Amino acid sequence: MNKELLIEIGVEELPAIPFLKELPNIKTKWQKVLDEYNLKSEFDFFYTPRRLVLSHKNFKQKQDDSDVEFIGAPKHIAIKDGKFTPAAISFAKKCEIQESELSFKDINGKEVLYYQKQVSGKDVKEILPDMIEKFLLSLNFGKSMRWGNGEFEFIRPIRSFLVFLGNESLEFTKFGVKSENSTYPHRNISYDKIKIENINQYFENSTQRGVILSQHERESIIRKQFETIEKENNINIEIDEDLLKEVVAITEYPTALLGQFESEFLDIPKEVIITSMKENQRYFPVFKNSKLENKFIVVSNSLNEEKSLIIKGNEKVLRARLSDAMFFWKSDLQAPFTPDKLKNITYLKELGTLYDKELREEKIAKILAEKYKNRLAKEVGNNYIEKISRAVMLSKADLTSSMVYEFTELQGIMGHYYAEKKGEDKDIVIAIKEQYLPDGENADCPSTLFSSIVALSHKLDSLVGLFSVGKIPTGTKDPYALRRAANGVIKIILNEGLEFDISEILNEIAKNYNNFDVSVLENFILDRLYTFFDANSSIIKSCIDSKNRDIVKLYNAIQALHIISNEPNFKDNFSTFKRLSNIIKDTKIQDVKEELFENKYEKNLNDKFKALNSNEEKYKERLRELFGLKQEIDEFFENVMINTDDEKIKNNRIALIGQIYLAFKKIADIKEISF
Repeated sequence: MNKELLIEIGVEELPAIPFLKELPNIKTKWQKVLDEYNLKSEFDFFYTPRRLVLSHKNFKQKQDDSDVEFIGAPKHIAIKDGKFTPAAISFAKKCEIQESELSFKDINGKEVLYYQKQVSGKDVKEILPDMIEKFLLSLNFGKSMRWGNGEFEFIRPIRSFLVFLGNESLEFTKFGVKSENSTYPHRNISYDKIKIENINQYFENSTQRGVILSQHERESIIRKQFETIEKENNINIEIDEDLLKEVVAITEYPTALLGQFESEFLDIPKEVIITSMKENQRYFPVFKNSKLENKFIVVSNSLNEEKSLIIKGNEKVLRARLSDAMFFWKSDLQAPFTPDKLKNITYLKELGTLYDKELREEKIAKILAEKYKNRLAKEVGNNYIEKISRAVMLSKADLTSSMVYEFTELQGIMGHYYAEKKGEDKDIVIAIKEQYLPDGENADCPSTLFSSIVALSHKLDSLVGLFSVGKIPTGTKDPYALRRAANGVIKIILNEGLEFDISEILNEIAKNYNNFDVSVLENFILDRLYTFFDANSSIIKSCIDSKNRDIVKLYNAIQALHIISNEPNFKDNFSTFKRLSNIIKDTKIQDVKEELFENKYEKNLNDKFKALNSNEEKYKERLRELFGLKQEIDEFFENVMINTDDEKIKNNRIALIGQIYLAFKKIADIKEISF
């Protein structure tokens, strides 16, 4: 008969961010332990900052009996001169049998030592402590703490175990902690444990102990409280979902409260106020009519009924933070906004200072500005070179400011405020703000071509510069975020629809760097295209292998081929053209000579191909036309022998189908496609 199982692991307050990083793996890791012990079971997982809880409604009391196989050395190793070798004797000991019981079995054509025995399942009460220990040791939070005499290690010290199997409380000791039928309540209620009689009492009386066990319920409570505060005060609370997850992870009994700060602090850029709230205090900013209000939301974990005292305490803390920010803001505005101080900051030993980086970015920006000069002049005026140079050279100037030193995530944003206050041109101001875009998977691209060139210059210098000194990502390691930079380059090019031959431009830019194999960087950037499509990878490879290096054209070709490859008749059509590409392989294609045609099938195929008239860069239409040659190609293969004895006729027939292959290859190398 199965029973209900409850496991509570009590810990000191868990740090939210490392815990949340491991959270997606926690249920999987407990399931892995269950599988290992042959105790598969459905379960729920709950957490608060001070406890991890596993709840099974239907858990076996005993493992099932199981057959265990032992496989040993091959027969020629197990027996020498008619006697069992040490390898065989060791195998017998492992199986807990006598030498006389040793036998062999044919496995995959080899005779090997083999033994099978039935193992009786163990009582769950015996093995649960070891299962819990194995589970906890499998969790990886990045850093751990030691306690006791230093022999125990976990993200935070473990303070209690409560395990009920049915109505029985299991007793054991792990991590220097003895299990008990008791649990810690909310700290505002007591620092001592409260006795628990059974599983029902544990769950039903949880809120009386000041603990809302379900993280989903705590999130729902917070959201409802937010809605109530919004309605009562006619305001809007900006809900940062990541911040909300943190708040859920650090509260056991959440209460959302509305506080305020002095309106004079609104003179500070709103990004500074919001960042200070979120990063330092885990507060939520408040808006009214899309304008930041001098209010904030704190989610308290206190059961204290004097909410006004909690609000005042948090207001005092925020006031101190914003006073510091106000000081930084005013002092930064008094300082000159120039790149000169960047000469004293090393970017990378092999690549010089941040000022050197800006000079390299300026050269790239000028190359790109010249390439897109017509559009750029129309957008920002004929002095676009002068403006682009100034935008680039001022782009990193805020890195020497007090505000960015305090809030590094505001680089670029603060630069745009300082540039604006110093009276810089609006195009320059916007470009400084948007220079790092797109900076994430779903982030926006720069809003103008001018800003896009500044952003491209930053990313391209990082890519070319770091590759030129051997700082190339390997495996999952990418300390300089070069994959993100490459993704950003592609996104900007696509967003602006730029004519951008990646090979040509990289080779031109690379002249200003240490000599290196530019094709390695080119392939690195092109490989990022695989992340842009939920498509058969061989389709993407076939388009890349076309040698088309214009990013927009390459993207459009992949998209067109991906769409067509999902049509019902594609695989049937494709088999014909796969055969065609296999015949051509790496053959050098000659010009077709119509006077050498010997039958109507050659002429029909050639005439049909010559009649194609769609624009070669309208990839979808062009592919449909080429696949429309299927009937003529099939008839050609059925009625024409390519490998004839006459070398001229043979080469001409290869040239005939070769011209079709080459027409495909301008879009995709079809021989690379597989299903």
